Amino acid sequence: MPVPSRARRRSAALLAATALCLAPALAPASASPTPHDELPRVVGLSVSDELDMLAAGTTTSVELVQAYLDRIAAYDDAYADQPGLHSVVTVSPTALENARLLDAERAAGISRGPLHGVPVLVKDNYATYDMPTSAGSVALADYQTAEDSTAVERLRDAGAIVLGKTNMAEFAWHGTFTLSSVRGRTANPYDQDLSASGSSGGSGAAVAASFAAAGLGTDSCGSIIGPSAHQSLVGYRPTMGLTSVAGIVPLSVRQDVSGPMTTTVEDAALLGSVLAGEDLADPQTEIAAEQDPSTFVPGLSDTALEGKRIGYFHWDYSESTPEGPRPGTEEVTGIVDRAVADLAAEGAQIVEVPFTREFVREQLASGGWIDMRASVDAFFASTKAEWPEGLAELTAPADELTFSDVVADGRSSLEPETVESWLALEDVPNPAYDAAVAAQEAGKDAMDAFFEQYDLDALAMPTSEAPANEDWAGTTFCDVGANTGVPSISLPAGFTAAGLPVGLELAAPRSTDATLLAMAYDYEQATQHRLAPASTPELPRNGTIPKEVVATGPAREDS
Repeated sequence: MPVPSRARRRSAALLAATALCLAPALAPASASPTPHDELPRVVGLSVSDELDMLAAGTTTSVELVQAYLDRIAAYDDAYADQPGLHSVVTVSPTALENARLLDAERAAGISRGPLHGVPVLVKDNYATYDMPTSAGSVALADYQTAEDSTAVERLRDAGAIVLGKTNMAEFAWHGTFTLSSVRGRTANPYDQDLSASGSSGGSGAAVAASFAAAGLGTDSCGSIIGPSAHQSLVGYRPTMGLTSVAGIVPLSVRQDVSGPMTTTVEDAALLGSVLAGEDLADPQTEIAAEQDPSTFVPGLSDTALEGKRIGYFHWDYSESTPEGPRPGTEEVTGIVDRAVADLAAEGAQIVEVPFTREFVREQLASGGWIDMRASVDAFFASTKAEWPEGLAELTAPADELTFSDVVADGRSSLEPETVESWLALEDVPNPAYDAAVAAQEAGKDAMDAFFEQYDLDALAMPTSEAPANEDWAGTTFCDVGANTGVPSISLPAGFTAAGLPVGLELAAPRSTDATLLAMAYDYEQATQHRLAPASTPELPRNGTIPKEVVATGPAREDS
């Protein structure tokens, strides 16, 4: 029997035994899969929808898991005239067994928590005791940790089923596309010729395509909000330190944040409340004591924008590329202008603020990735795990796994220049690192002062100034949250004429996540912009994979 959490293995086994005794009619682990035409339709389902269905008895966790597994099998590899999403790296071998266990507990009146029986996907840098954690590297395809990351542990303790692991940019480096040596390039389900953004593009594509109702990503600078914007999702980057990153393969400890990617703000608030809280294994979570995550969902209101002061500005995009603004910038600007008008229509006071390129460049300093190699090496040294024989011997010291061993494997998708620069990084602390930390702390103070000076409840901006293209689907203002640690959220704001998603980003003062989520909910309820992608429709009731699908453009979620 699978074990749902490192901290609760013994108690879970007792719960399982009790539940199975009380529910003898439940299908055994060896039961045949449910025919697809008897499974629930899952396109457009939110976590809240699934919880309601489970509570009402109109579906089971086994049925939900099977429906999602069928969709992954149908759409993640090439099919019909589509390349496939390549969004999922690993499917849990015990997902159905865990679902049966949770169904039995529900039948026995036992609830583990607010996500009981809900399937969730997690990015492949989150350690999981029952699946490998590759961080996008084929050299680590069999890297198996003995324990869960804190975030995964909290998901399981809340009753979630970890359905599988999603593709990511290798070591979370690229923020404009998702390419790994373990799974290749992830496609955008709104147009599978285009980028899914990065580095959490696998979670973004999988949730957008209804491979699960929610996924987890990590964000060092735009890696949650970017894929969410370009795939019509809600991407929530919490206040730095509100959620633990213990047990997650790092890119930069100074900037990494764990957060949810969902189809609704309510789901983002629910998962955020599960993930939030202090963790002795992550000293930065001391800040979590400043908030009460139990207020996140009850505090959602469709009048939350009334009287709020929201700063807005128009950026000069002429420096976006050497050739000038990216294609589609003017159209995206118009869509975001309409989104800000919608904020005003909901009662917000829009305040023009001088948020300039110079302010970002000169004040909002990045902690950088100056600690990347040292952070990864520290993760390997402190994490109990098994890895392929001979991997640690590729470079000195021969008895320790290091980043240099992983890239010495020779199969990395990272650019050689990037690998070379990371290998050259010094151990931390060092004078350059200390200076970067000091500059970033000054930038945090500057961002706090900006909100205070203009008496702002939030700052509004396009998540990305341009729609996705084949090689690029980035963010424009990731520095605001990543460099300063304030919370931000990307919301569906509509679509371009070509059917590509556009995101509205709201950033709020530090430790005001509940207010940010409430404002986001108000906007979402007033606009309802999200539409599911057409390239991954509901599977036919006969369970066969469609021979022809519409290649581009959104589709209504009830289609």
